[in-house]
Amino acid sequence: MKLRTPVFFLICLFSNFSMAIEEPSYTVIDQETPFEIRQYEPMMIAEVMVEGSRDEASNKGFRLIADFIFGNNEASNKESQKIAMTAPVTIEPQKIAMTVPVTIDQASDKGWRVQFVMPKQYTMDTLPKPKNPLVNIKELPGKRYAVIKFSGLNNPEKIENNTKLLRDWVDVKHLQGLGQPQLARYNPPWTLPPWRRNEILIEIVP
Repeated sequence: MKLRTPVFFLICLFSNFSMAIEEPSYTVIDQETPFEIRQYEPMMIAEVMVEGSRDEASNKGFRLIADFIFGNNEASNKESQKIAMTAPVTIEPQKIAMTVPVTIDQASDKGWRVQFVMPKQYTMDTLPKPKNPLVNIKELPGKRYAVIKFSGLNNPEKIENNTKLLRDWVDVKHLQGLGQPQLARYNPPWTLPPWRRNEILIEIVP
């Protein structure tokens, strides 16, 4: 995800250059480098649906959810509250239902689901509520994923190649995939490519 916008840099500066420290909890069920099978614990996520190219959707989705966690929300005391950032930020392709009227520049029926995992300290009752109706809060049950880890930049060719490698590994392991693959990014934009942590995840039947 090429998060190069001034907004993102300001967010990182105000966060003392710490992109995130908390990650979702999971147990590694199987491992064959660079692949893993992980059992994730239930989690709560903030989610937006956006359109455009992958990079456009990443930036737009990030801004919308960052706006929520950095104060565009309402806590139980009716005041806004800053929510700690977590890693990773995930994005996956998602079909969007067609609506009418359809204009020429809105003819696409494809979109992207961008998600932030919420810190474990919160529940649905204690998490501040987003003021922007585009931001949805959801509870997800525990799920199992096949994962491939890779470093470097997230160009389309690299994403496609790693997704194919993961799908082939899932087939070799005789696993059943569910839904669309997700791209997970863990690092701020100034991280040098060799030290960037990226993952493709495919949900599988336990």
